[in-house]
Amino acid sequence: MGRVDPVVALRRIAFLLERQQEATYRIQAYRKAANALAALDPDDVRRRAAAGTLTSLPDVGPKTAAVVTEALAEGVPAYLERLESEVAPLTAGGEVVRAALRGDLHTHSDWTDGGSPPAEMAAAARALRHDYSALTDHSPRLTVARGLSAARLREQLDLVERLNSDLAPFRLLTGIEVDICDDGSLDQDADLLASLDVVVASVHSKLTMERAAMTRRMLMAARNPLVDVLGHCTGRLVGGARGGRKQSQFDAERVFAACRDHGTAVEINSRPERSDPPDDLLARAVEIGCLMSIDSDAHAPGQLDFLDYGCARAAAHEVPLERIINAWPLDRLQVWRRDRIG
Repeated sequence: MGRVDPVVALRRIAFLLERQQEATYRIQAYRKAANALAALDPDDVRRRAAAGTLTSLPDVGPKTAAVVTEALAEGVPAYLERLESEVAPLTAGGEVVRAALRGDLHTHSDWTDGGSPPAEMAAAARALRHDYSALTDHSPRLTVARGLSAARLREQLDLVERLNSDLAPFRLLTGIEVDICDDGSLDQDADLLASLDVVVASVHSKLTMERAAMTRRMLMAARNPLVDVLGHCTGRLVGGARGGRKQSQFDAERVFAACRDHGTAVEINSRPERSDPPDDLLARAVEIGCLMSIDSDAHAPGQLDFLDYGCARAAAHEVPLERIINAWPLDRLQVWRRDRIG
């Protein structure tokens, strides 16, 4: 490794800890220190490091100060060098699929329940050599996640436009993870949904709804031309900080057939605590002929690498690469989206 800027070093350490699912407080210590130092003049940072006063700054502790001091003196902090030497795919078996992916169509920012601003999420995606990444924060019905009203979503679209002027040729796509309401309608203005680059539709409420009602609910969303991706279709949780949750019940044959017939992609959600759809449903979606989208559902930069898990599952189930929509070039994805909404 060449010389590393102290702020870049702190953010990279946070990223690497995050992808390994280390404790949140450890990750935030490095990310907060990076944000504190990014607000200062670099010469001021160097003077404070030389004087040994970095820890007098808010959010800078002894360990993060040591990273900064080593970056300035030696170029590469020892802790960062060790973490980099340990980097490997999070799981084996999906390397060919991962290499084929051009982007990620399901990510979140601190505008809703994510931990980092859109600019940081986009920069991390670009560093992973994605061509594009969709910002898909939640819709207003999900109040626990501070879902975006139509007005706030429009503000975010303006921000994305500004960010893209600096990110090119990488592109941050406008999007949303819109709630599928109890009756199958979508939790956002139709005209606004039509203006977005990507719409992921997911069920977040009443997951124990009776099977026939849940089937009707999901069929309506799968058949909606504004919906590009059916997100984490069973809503299950198989571990993690939120504990377990049983999968919702619906007629998978009918729902996946509707996805196939209407060109709606079924998401392979890569979050390890979701791993959704389960293996039996994923196998059936592949057999029926559905398009797929392998997404990280990242809520922080380091979680973007969760794609490894989804890619391994796609490889195990022999998902054809040509049916993975985020393996398509951006121009093909955009044409597909325009054709869908008419």
